[in-house]
Amino acid sequence: MGEQSPGGGRKTAKATTGEAAPTQTPEAGKPAAAKKPATARKAASATGKAPGRKAASSKRPGAAAKKTASAKKTASSKRVASAAEEASAPVRKAAAAKKVTVAPKKAVAGVKGAAPARAVVHPPGDESRTALVRRARRINRELAEVYPYAHPELDFTNPFQLVVATVLSAQTTDLRVNQTTPALFARYPTPEDLAAANPEEVEEILRPCGFFRAKTKSVIGLSKALVEDFGGEVPGRLEDLVKLPGVGRKTAFVVLGNAFGRPGITVDTHFQRLVRRWRWTGETDPDKIEAAVGALFPKSDWTDLSHHVIWHGRRICHARKPACGACPVAPLCPAYGEGETDPEKAKKLLKYEKGGFPGQRLNPPQAYLDAGGKPAPPLGAG
Repeated sequence: MGEQSPGGGRKTAKATTGEAAPTQTPEAGKPAAAKKPATARKAASATGKAPGRKAASSKRPGAAAKKTASAKKTASSKRVASAAEEASAPVRKAAAAKKVTVAPKKAVAGVKGAAPARAVVHPPGDESRTALVRRARRINRELAEVYPYAHPELDFTNPFQLVVATVLSAQTTDLRVNQTTPALFARYPTPEDLAAANPEEVEEILRPCGFFRAKTKSVIGLSKALVEDFGGEVPGRLEDLVKLPGVGRKTAFVVLGNAFGRPGITVDTHFQRLVRRWRWTGETDPDKIEAAVGALFPKSDWTDLSHHVIWHGRRICHARKPACGACPVAPLCPAYGEGETDPEKAKKLLKYEKGGFPGQRLNPPQAYLDAGGKPAPPLGAG
């Protein structure tokens, strides 16, 4: 408390006590306030504001400390999150890079028994359209290195022989057709000859091909149509070819691509099986498969693409027991593992020239023979 002043009032307590003086000013009475209003205001200012600033000042370090601690925690959590992102980023990059690097440099290495890396692609769920196109075209490039000699596996010397042989190949092997057609074309070398043939004689020749009665009707019928509608010549247009008896789009594209050099996609059973395994398309209708796959490649690639896919289906990617362990495109195949993955066991599943066996043509191209291929034996020879 303060001392009594001579006028009956109290002296203001010193500011050093730290107590607020304004609470005692009303008790001093009006005369004191009237005599020294400036002094009271100065005292109040001195005793009230200064401690307030000190108190505020004393509180600020605590608040600043809290803010500093909070900032440190935030910075620390950001650094931890950043470090986690940096640590995980290389893993994601490595996974993406693996898609590109796991495939063998030379596709033939897979055929020779080298164990390919396990497939890492997961289409179509996480595969964009662009990624699908790139993967599909890369598979075709790899197969082109494995089968540089790929060709139609039917023996023919002209468009007429090719269209007849392709019609006969339904529901049988190209090998059986190639073993049968030499006798057929020796006796009926032109459309005019076959159009005038005795059906029973043709049936006897075609018996080894299976469904010989229906096939006899087709080849004689298409021969008559060629003579009557096209002057004995095989037409070079799709819309004309499909009008011939026994000729559908598949047969027409075989003829157009291999006899006339006009690009076409041949959707046979091997082609359908492989493009679905590779998830190029989920379609099952041949015409829709043709459209879907054709959209992935330049038109100029269509004929060779058909050969590559069909050859791979006949030699390595079988329907029941695909040789996954000897497959050159295994790193790009989402169906890897459906077949035998052990390289040595898979190697025993290879067919034709890849397994050291004769091919399907009795008269194969020289490029095929130069690559180690063997001609097929004639009918009845083995």
